[in-house]
Amino acid sequence: MSEGGFSPAGWHCRRDDGHVISSDRERLDFDFIHRSLAASYWSPGISRQAVEMAAAHSIPFGLYAPDGRQVGYCRVITDQVSLAYLADVWVEPGLRGLGLGKFLVGTVTGIPAWRAVRRWLLFTADAHGLYQQFGFSGLVEPDRVMARLPSRA
Repeated sequence: MSEGGFSPAGWHCRRDDGHVISSDRERLDFDFIHRSLAASYWSPGISRQAVEMAAAHSIPFGLYAPDGRQVGYCRVITDQVSLAYLADVWVEPGLRGLGLGKFLVGTVTGIPAWRAVRRWLLFTADAHGLYQQFGFSGLVEPDRVMARLPSRA
């Protein structure tokens, strides 16, 4: 990793109640991650292979309960300078409302090596209030943003 960049090896953050966010790829529970993302509105039915490939080409973060089981996930796709894309933010439904989403999003977007990233992006249909707490807003100049979507031939 270049000087000043984020190196995920061994990185973790512990909350006072024992919940932990870790970038340790060996801890990731892909049964949990796949089941969660396949049930989400943004990637219904996604294959496990696609979930694992996306994680392999991103910096994935697991959220773990005090007993060690995985209860949340997100990943960041970034060059660590110009752009970071926050994706697949998930907290186990039965644990929502306990501040774990705030812990996950705030911790990951607040990694010191990423403070100077010029632009963070994400897509959400229903969690605008969560992300606004961490500086996300609608596009300031939407006419400058373009997307290339798969053709529907």
